[in-house]
Amino acid sequence: MTVIEAAPAMKLQASSAPPKPPRKPLLHLFFGDLVATCLTVATGFLIVSMLPALNWAVFDSVWSTSDPAACRNGGACWAFIAAKFRFIIFGVYPPDEQWRPLVVMGLILAMILVSLSPRLWGIRLVYAWIASVVVMLVLMWGGVLGLSPVPSSSWGGLPVTLLLALLSLGLGFPFAVVLALGRRSALPIPRLMSVLTIELVRGLPLVGLLFVASILLPLLLPAGWTIDKLGRTLAALTVFAAAYLAEVVRGGLQGVPPGQVEASKALGMPAWKTVWHIVLPQALQKVIPPLTNTAIVMVKNTSLVLIVGVFDMLSASRVAATDPVWPAPYVESYVFVAAIYFLICFGISNYARWLETRVQARSYR
Repeated sequence: MTVIEAAPAMKLQASSAPPKPPRKPLLHLFFGDLVATCLTVATGFLIVSMLPALNWAVFDSVWSTSDPAACRNGGACWAFIAAKFRFIIFGVYPPDEQWRPLVVMGLILAMILVSLSPRLWGIRLVYAWIASVVVMLVLMWGGVLGLSPVPSSSWGGLPVTLLLALLSLGLGFPFAVVLALGRRSALPIPRLMSVLTIELVRGLPLVGLLFVASILLPLLLPAGWTIDKLGRTLAALTVFAAAYLAEVVRGGLQGVPPGQVEASKALGMPAWKTVWHIVLPQALQKVIPPLTNTAIVMVKNTSLVLIVGVFDMLSASRVAATDPVWPAPYVESYVFVAAIYFLICFGISNYARWLETRVQARSYR
């Protein structure tokens, strides 16, 4: 059949395609059935009930003022956030040296942006992260390169929140992989040790682990040994993250078909190469959503460190709200801190969704 002869057939086939259903009117979308009508009415009541909060937050609020007494009109006092911004973000870090935690936050953001592309993943990126963390700690601690020393007890605010979240997840993930592999091992001793560690840590609340690390850990160390409070808090968060990540990784390992391992054994591959190059990549691709959930939970769990006296962002906002000059704007402080946590967790969630879509698209090729 020539192209000329095929054209009418193609035209006939295209014309025989089912017509697109007519677009429903907007009124039918909101009130088309009983469920849609109930949802529309409930949403309307919710919007109406939120109008007083909107008035408080926007229309009756005070955005800038030099007189704290102007915030006593009943609206939100966002001028307090502007006045206490540096204290909430940097905590009790020396004001003259606050450029250092600012550089640390910029370095964290730069490394995160670099790490977003899977094309750059590799051993060089790991080395870059290690070097960046060393630079961050040197900037925060000081004492070298002409930087004045600042003890970890003077750290606070958003840099502490970001460092605790990044370091606990980064240090906990390798331990999680080891624990997950140990729990699935055929050797009894590694399996028993992994099971005991995971179940013990998962059976304890994070607050209990923080108190153990803050109070009992110094008593268990040899005489003359000491770890500062921030280091003990990081140890508790790392152990907690490792236990929960281990169960996520174990779920991914169970999803890898056993034929993959059998095929690698038939090819004579060593066991460590099988795990590193075949099993782990497939397992981690299968558990991107639960890994994301654990990462978000760990970011939010950093707010619990105020219980053991670590001056994180939430602690700084609470202390700032106790200033007697201002009319106790606790709500504004919590809303501001909640917005920062939301932006961080929302960014993690959206990136994980993009990464999962990309992995699924590659698997269907």
